[in-house]
Amino acid sequence: MIDLYYWPTPNGKKISILLEELGVPYQTQWVDMSKGEQFKAEFLIISPNNRIPAIVDHAPADGGAPVSIFESGAILLYLAQKYGRFYSNDLRQQQEINQWLFWQMGGLGPMAGQAHHFRHYAPEQVPYGIERYTNECNRLYGVLNHRLADREFIAGDYSIADMASWPWVLLYQRQGQDLAQFPHLKHWLDTIQARTAAAKGERLGDERRTSIINEESRKVLFNQTAR
Repeated sequence: MIDLYYWPTPNGKKISILLEELGVPYQTQWVDMSKGEQFKAEFLIISPNNRIPAIVDHAPADGGAPVSIFESGAILLYLAQKYGRFYSNDLRQQQEINQWLFWQMGGLGPMAGQAHHFRHYAPEQVPYGIERYTNECNRLYGVLNHRLADREFIAGDYSIADMASWPWVLLYQRQGQDLAQFPHLKHWLDTIQARTAAAKGERLGDERRTSIINEESRKVLFNQTAR
């Protein structure tokens, strides 16, 4: 059994999508970030960066003690390698997947997250921040659209590279993007949406989310320091 420490954010949905695609049993442990549950001592043992997602695998392949992992990219790699699906045994294909997985982790995710913040959550309008991150999202969408011009999925076969980027691109409107500019990207979005397991994983916990940000939740979610 795998415990998934989760809240319905794009990073969390990467893992629920993969688990549904794998068809392996898992148990959702809800971590309501708006209430500060990510700072509980028992969660920090599993995820010292006080972020979701995280997992605990109670049946690791080596038969040893449970394995806990934080960081969505690391979790994707761990699960794909453990179950031998949505990755590759071929050295060159592995690097194709790795490159685009890390592209999402270092580029698309952080930039889209900043676009969300400045466009929807910042307490005051910051035109430079809105323009900066909306434009950078647009550039990254262009990179991905070009990549998908001659292939159905990012790294050849459907893989964890697709699962990493797809939940972020689904929020294109919140990032100020027009999919009419990116026809190959739109086709890719629709192709994955048609996958029953992916759609189920993406919907996990949506009923628990609220779009209401008040001063209390703002203090918990934003501008945290080491203290």
